[in-house]
Amino acid sequence: MLGSMGEVDDAVQEAWLRLNRTDARSIENLGGWLTTVIARVCLDMLRSRKSRREESLEDHNERMPDFVLSREDRFDPEQETLIADSVGLALLVVLETLSPQERLAFVLHDMFAVPFDEIAAIVGCSPVAARQLASRARRRVRGGAPAHDVDLIQQRRVVNAFLAAVRAGDFEGLIAVLDPDVVRRSDHIPGELNEIRGARTVAEQAIMFSRLAASAQPVLVNGAAGIISWLPDGQPFSVMGFTIQRQVDGNRIVAIDVFRDPVRLGRLDVTMLKD
Repeated sequence: MLGSMGEVDDAVQEAWLRLNRTDARSIENLGGWLTTVIARVCLDMLRSRKSRREESLEDHNERMPDFVLSREDRFDPEQETLIADSVGLALLVVLETLSPQERLAFVLHDMFAVPFDEIAAIVGCSPVAARQLASRARRRVRGGAPAHDVDLIQQRRVVNAFLAAVRAGDFEGLIAVLDPDVVRRSDHIPGELNEIRGARTVAEQAIMFSRLAASAQPVLVNGAAGIISWLPDGQPFSVMGFTIQRQVDGNRIVAIDVFRDPVRLGRLDVTMLKD
């Protein structure tokens, strides 16, 4: 719903506080009560976030969502749970473009099968209007969020080919694994989402960072193949998540999400990535 680990913690804490202030014996359906409360808390947060953007005249700059980072070769129970519940980066980016009401209606109905009459009560509209909110959101999601249809082994092969081409400065090798309309998104300017499109443009930018590619390590980003690169002092320089689709001429990268915001990277627990 939120795409932000920090806001998730705040929302869960607020729901817990409200539950503690309520006589649980008076709640007939605890699951339904918690769904309603957490959804309303999230809706308030999304509205507040949108208001802050409009006040700062930055509402045209969509934000990069938070992500779940883990090793490919080793999981702990907490990481397994997070990855099982994680949503693809491409979908999270599209969700950021929806209105708070559209986002809530889509997530609750399409992901959690909450009936429209219950969604209507949360949003403050009729069930028909709630259905329309979800429908509009669904059309935008389908048009903007490519889904993974390639298993993890094949994803890793494509990402490894991408990484090898970057390290070798092999421009044609990069073109071979990139979709002609590939999009690369980056948060290298904190608070803003920088976006470039096209295989040639993305390949040219990737080769500029060939020196840092030497330190790249395979990881999972929201359960999909990704890489993390390191600075000489051992601090993370960037995390890259990939969206890969099967095409007639092979598997191609259709989206690359690059996380470079030093504040965000500084919050990562990278100890699990070290041997």
